[in-house]
Amino acid sequence: MARINRTTPAGTDTLSIDEARRIAIAAQGFTTRDAEPTRADMLRTIRRIGLLQLDSVNVLVRSHYLPLYSRLGPYAVEALDALSHKRPRALFEYWGHEASLIPVEYHPLFRWRMDDARSGKGMWAGPSRLARERPDFIKAVMNEIAERGPIGAGELSGGGKSTGNWWGWSDGKRAVEYLFWTGELTSAGRRGFERLYDLPERTIPERILNTAAAPRDDAHRTLLEMAATAFGVATEADLRDYFRLPVAETKARIADLVDAKILRPVTVEGWKQQSYLHKNAKAARAVETSALISPFDSLIWMRPRTERLFDFHYRLAFYTPKHKRTQGYYVTPFLLGDKLVARVDLKSDRKNNRLLVLGGHAESHIAPASIAPQLKAELQRLAQWLGLKRVAPRGRGELVRALRKI
Repeated sequence: MARINRTTPAGTDTLSIDEARRIAIAAQGFTTRDAEPTRADMLRTIRRIGLLQLDSVNVLVRSHYLPLYSRLGPYAVEALDALSHKRPRALFEYWGHEASLIPVEYHPLFRWRMDDARSGKGMWAGPSRLARERPDFIKAVMNEIAERGPIGAGELSGGGKSTGNWWGWSDGKRAVEYLFWTGELTSAGRRGFERLYDLPERTIPERILNTAAAPRDDAHRTLLEMAATAFGVATEADLRDYFRLPVAETKARIADLVDAKILRPVTVEGWKQQSYLHKNAKAARAVETSALISPFDSLIWMRPRTERLFDFHYRLAFYTPKHKRTQGYYVTPFLLGDKLVARVDLKSDRKNNRLLVLGGHAESHIAPASIAPQLKAELQRLAQWLGLKRVAPRGRGELVRALRKI
């Protein structure tokens, strides 16, 4: 269960790091988890944080499922799938932060990015080059999906073969990625983690497609305000990174938001950069929560911000060479109260019905025994949600040893 006692930030232009951290946690929606979340609860939370980032790693659970669990508690995963797979769709997939599930009403805010992609801006070189060099092939792929979709890239009749490595895409895959980036195709859902491509008019509600595209400056301003709402307090770099916006345009639009008194420049204790406080940000007198955080959760995905806010240095271990990993493979930060107090290496052993704890390390200023009971309770809740029968602390680390003693 989580609880936040909110107060309005004082009118001062200076925030302590404790105030900034509590504002950030409140802004991210870590609130009471004491009832079965409804579809409305899920959508409200996604709209609050703007999007759910997707990733292929499935050691514990697909990463986009975890943020809602961390905030709302146990919910039906099928209900989230339905929001992006079944009509009328409430979420669509596009490049938000990275590949992300985004509320459909935000579709007009991303059409500037689709327009940029058509001119080769802001997208990977391979798909863009293929579109320039083989426009007839792009058209043929579009026509085939119009006739046969939704289908995966590997089902295209003339898509060719991949070169065998992770990024060794076939021409068919490059073509559908180009069309996905430009908005001429969208995702009709996933098969496993394979994206299924289809026409937008067969997947995205008509009322959304018929809504005019937001002008570029308006879209950037709105996306920055959404990022500021989700972060509470943030630097320019933090805000720009949320939806991966252009540098110069971010500066100009932040100035607009300051002029409109939507953002207020503030100084945060220990931060060298100018920071901005959203007008609706709430300071919390106290935060009572415990949550295991996805590596791709918006609370921590901006790594320099995570270090500034929580004094917590974090990197994606599964994208790090094995010999450089120090604390495991799928390392999830543990949020307790208003601090990240530990990191836990987790794996779902579905064959044996166990949630494996392969490693656990408390932060240097935290006594492992002092947080082990709360962590064990959270691990048990997580295991139950994942449909696993028990928690198995079997790895190394002083926190794992503390878990075994309980």
